Amino acid sequence: MRIEITKPLFAWECLEDSPSLKTVKRFLEAIPDGPLLEGLRNWRGRGRNDYPVHVLWGVVLLTPLLRHQRIEGCLAELGRNRGLRRLIGIESESQVPKKWNVSRFLDTLGQEPHISRVREIFDTIVRKLGGAVPDLGRDTAGDSTWLHGRHKSSAAAVKSERAQGLPQPAGGRKEYKDDDGQVSKVVEWFGYKLHLLVDVKHEVALAYEVTSTKAGDGETLPGLLCQAQSNLPDKRIRTLAYDKAADDNKVHRLLSKARIKPLIQNRSLWKEEHEKMLPGHDGNSNIVYDESGTLHCYDRTSRPMVRHRMSYIGHEPSRQTLKYRCPARHEGWECPNDAQCNAGKKYGKTVRVDRSIDLRRFPPIPRATKKFERMYKGRTSVERVNARLKLFWGVDDGNITGARRFAARVGVVMAVHAGLALLLAATPRREGTLGKTRLSAIQQSLQESATA
Repeated sequence: MRIEITKPLFAWECLEDSPSLKTVKRFLEAIPDGPLLEGLRNWRGRGRNDYPVHVLWGVVLLTPLLRHQRIEGCLAELGRNRGLRRLIGIESESQVPKKWNVSRFLDTLGQEPHISRVREIFDTIVRKLGGAVPDLGRDTAGDSTWLHGRHKSSAAAVKSERAQGLPQPAGGRKEYKDDDGQVSKVVEWFGYKLHLLVDVKHEVALAYEVTSTKAGDGETLPGLLCQAQSNLPDKRIRTLAYDKAADDNKVHRLLSKARIKPLIQNRSLWKEEHEKMLPGHDGNSNIVYDESGTLHCYDRTSRPMVRHRMSYIGHEPSRQTLKYRCPARHEGWECPNDAQCNAGKKYGKTVRVDRSIDLRRFPPIPRATKKFERMYKGRTSVERVNARLKLFWGVDDGNITGARRFAARVGVVMAVHAGLALLLAATPRREGTLGKTRLSAIQQSLQESATA
């Protein structure tokens, strides 16, 4: 894999459609799967060992890595590729596992403590990246997507999975509305929901969670945020973008306590009111705010009265307030109401909004600002990560039966995603001719940690 020096640190478009044996070898060496394999060997004990656990684990890893949607495709490639077989410890074609062997292995992988160790692989890689990449996780975004799955036919198996705490597949429905609030698109599926928290700039997943289709995004966000914070250096996360599904008082209180600035679109809940008086202002005041928390002032001299949006000056963290100024004085135009509002004030009328009045309504970055609009666009990074998980690495197979197999499959795909991110970040960059490569400080750090 060759990456130009001008490419981003995580150059996802430079991934090979058909990875070379060298790339596969580097990837397998980068995956910290020692505790998982040791645990699987201890679990198997002295039973039959026709297909060693490291071989079955290798097949499970290679399936998404080589971009096979199903296990059968990976097994077929192993049957005809001698070099690939040897990378995962298979000496001959006759030793290639059968489909049902891998299926049973996935069922085992989805049980405790193995499934937790699969997640630990993902967390370990993200922690390594977070320590090496100074801005990884600074600006984040979250969202959920649908994944198709199937029920197990055995009631006893379903009961056992539920006892383990694994969500069961169920019917899901999601409606998309246009600007007028009318339903423009409806998506229905049977399976699960995958919730992600990703880095906006680098498009690397920092945390993930598989839930039932009935779980709301606001309910899952606290757990996702906790996982991401544990995978990153302290106080690394500064902003979090999410859609209206996370516009909840509990979420805003959580983010405020963690000193994280929310970039969350406002849900429309006011049925009849269009504006309210700002608390602390009586009926003689001309300052109001709308449902999204935007402040306005009224020019009461003109007939009819004219409403103007006040100029946002900034967030004052020490006071936990938002500062606004007279738009006419700030923007340099004349207002007929200037004498009443700004008499004796050099900079014009100034209003400070105490955020504790309503954390959901008054975030540190107000919604009606260019900064909010610019940073909220970073939420599209989650959609691109979802697309890679589904199209490249087959997380939405649709043929996985049972919650254990499904949880194991998602965990493996997320480990592959993190492993490829590590590979991209650690790859030397080519400068000009083929013989000239350069290691950045990040690549040097990652390579030193790999050999330590």
